Amino acid sequence: MNFQKLAFDVLEGHELTDSEAMSILNCPDDKLLDLLHSAYKIRHHHYGNRVKLNMIINTKSGLCPENCGYCSQSSISTAPIEKYRMMDKDSIIQGAKQAHQLNVGTYCIVASGRGPSNRELNQVVSAVKEIKDNYNMKVCACLGLLKPEQAEQLKEAGVDRYNHNINTSENHHESITTSHTYRDRVNTVQLIKEAGISPCSGVIIGMKETKADVIAMARSLKVLDADSIPVNFLHAIDGTPLEGTDELNPRYCLKVLCLMRFINPSKEIRISGGREVNLRSLQPLGLYPANSIFVGDYLTTAGQESTADHQMLKDLGFEIDYAAGEPVLS
Repeated sequence: MNFQKLAFDVLEGHELTDSEAMSILNCPDDKLLDLLHSAYKIRHHHYGNRVKLNMIINTKSGLCPENCGYCSQSSISTAPIEKYRMMDKDSIIQGAKQAHQLNVGTYCIVASGRGPSNRELNQVVSAVKEIKDNYNMKVCACLGLLKPEQAEQLKEAGVDRYNHNINTSENHHESITTSHTYRDRVNTVQLIKEAGISPCSGVIIGMKETKADVIAMARSLKVLDADSIPVNFLHAIDGTPLEGTDELNPRYCLKVLCLMRFINPSKEIRISGGREVNLRSLQPLGLYPANSIFVGDYLTTAGQESTADHQMLKDLGFEIDYAAGEPVLS
């Protein structure tokens, strides 16, 4: 496969065939640098060398009735995590202050659970209004399944983006969770789009899915027209059904990121949870196909020091995208 020609074709509007998509995931390791260079051509066209920084605050931990097999916060998990109810407004705002100090462009307010109660939603709405008044950053919310009126409230408060991951392919979904359907997730993404909020939806790689499943995920996100695509790599946690799962290596993770860029060329591709434990020493190479990362900790697992992330960007010669806006053609 001539990946450089394929990249040029994608920039001209070509959509990958299944065979071309599979050739990316099956790329021989000795051709990996060529694949990365080709994905970078697409990334550079839309984003130059800019990198968007995102930061999560876990405003409610554990206590979730869902049975997602990857999640330490689920009802079936025995992982020894910290559990607490929704943070107060001041704590959420303090997290935004910290994100601002780290040059973060998007601050992500996350809460466990099937969906927010009215009280929880009001807490988030109140905090978002004050954050938007004080800090020049985007606010993303991730609160589970939403009702139409809840999406409207978030929009009115100033929420720029809403995250609701599809997580896996439709065919593999019931192997991961049965307490909600794949369609429930898709419907929530469509709901937030109708409310005028930018959709963020991504995946978790390494949950015993097939390569065909990975391709289906990338195509589903294209159909959903997700503006931001977080790509998580499973960090298997003891006490969850996926405990001990270890299917990934850094080279395959890079191929997945390239696939996401080839299929969703103009979208924000974000290297998300599991970056440190799965990409390991190859983390910098991930930013050739991807243009966004999380800094700081994740939901119940630790990230690397934010100073290390900033140094990585400096060493690459990349720059922080402070505006965290939409793509600008170079």
